[in-house]
Amino acid sequence: MNAAATMQPFENLKILDFCWVAAGPMTTGYFAEYGATVVRVESRLRPDVLRSSPPFGGSGKGLNRSGYYANYNANKYALGLNLGTPKAIEIIKRMVAWADLVTENFTPGTMERLGLGYDELCKVKPDIILFSTSMLGRGGPNSKLPGFGAVLSSLSGLTAITGWPDRSPTNPYGAYTDFITPRFAVPTILAALDYRRRTGIGQHIDMSQLEVSLHFVAPLLLDRANNAREGARTGNRHDAAAPHGAFPCRGDDRWITITCMTDAHWAALRAVLGDPQWMRAERFATLLGRKREEDELEALLADSTRAWEAQALMRALQAADVPAGLVHSNKGVIEDPQLEQRGHFVYYDKPEIGRHPVQRSEFRLSRAPAARNWPTPFIGEHTREVCRDMLGMSEAEIEPLIAAGVLEVPDAAAASS
Repeated sequence: MNAAATMQPFENLKILDFCWVAAGPMTTGYFAEYGATVVRVESRLRPDVLRSSPPFGGSGKGLNRSGYYANYNANKYALGLNLGTPKAIEIIKRMVAWADLVTENFTPGTMERLGLGYDELCKVKPDIILFSTSMLGRGGPNSKLPGFGAVLSSLSGLTAITGWPDRSPTNPYGAYTDFITPRFAVPTILAALDYRRRTGIGQHIDMSQLEVSLHFVAPLLLDRANNAREGARTGNRHDAAAPHGAFPCRGDDRWITITCMTDAHWAALRAVLGDPQWMRAERFATLLGRKREEDELEALLADSTRAWEAQALMRALQAADVPAGLVHSNKGVIEDPQLEQRGHFVYYDKPEIGRHPVQRSEFRLSRAPAARNWPTPFIGEHTREVCRDMLGMSEAEIEPLIAAGVLEVPDAAAASS
């Protein structure tokens, strides 16, 4: 591979990162993976709440042991800084002069209270780009309400359509909207960077995570607005398919998903299962018929699939062009040969966490391999390095600020482990 092929697209991009939890760190993680210098600001006095989220490595819960946190923060520098001190704000403004991009996902108004709103940042660096993402965006009667992705899943309508018709609504997995936002945030930031490259003008990006999430329910919103129809919970079912769901296989908690969108799919499914007598019934011959008898259809199909090993049935159905897939456990995902072949999980060793996987980006660039620099840092792990090498501060400036609690470095136990 020649030198041009090893160049990383963001190797000259400098990011000052105030983001925390998932949506923000996932966004800056893409840039760090492809060469950007991302300096993450954090303090032991107000650590990222994700640092307290399981699973934990080592000997249990601890700020430097969360595998969840580690998954989103590899390849980043950690600047330990107590933002409650005036001297810290001075240091931040020196970092702004260094940076191309500032990122934050605080509740709207927080950066302004710190004296770091967009107007103040522009005084330090006129062409700075500030990326802000919050639950509801800026402006509007509820914009300053704090919250997490589980709340947004409900506000966006996703919770109302998740679950079974005869049961209570169910939130999608985790902070679902946090996992949607970065896919919109990255191209939006790229557009702002391109605009500045062409014009010399920066800007403030204000991204509402609620509005981002509405893209995922657009058909239902259109149906409600135009036809006054309200989307409902349908379990695993689909208006244009039958069967469409998860069915049990041989063994303990083993399942397969099967979808028949066409009568050709149904005919192929019949052939793979040996064309049992029940599948020959006239009432199941068409999609409309199968939809009318869907409860019975699913019960009979479940009886048939229980005799199969899940992997064998999946392969047989896929070979017959029937859409089907295993229902993976977490273990199955980690060991999936497709993901392994593509190198989706990168393994790091880090004191306190131990050996742990980190997910890399979903895409591969033929001329720019992803970076694999270092695992997620301890709080303040790079404080001295950032102050010295990026801000040009001397040891005589740095050490008194550490002693005063303005700057933070890892505690002795973390530093020696």
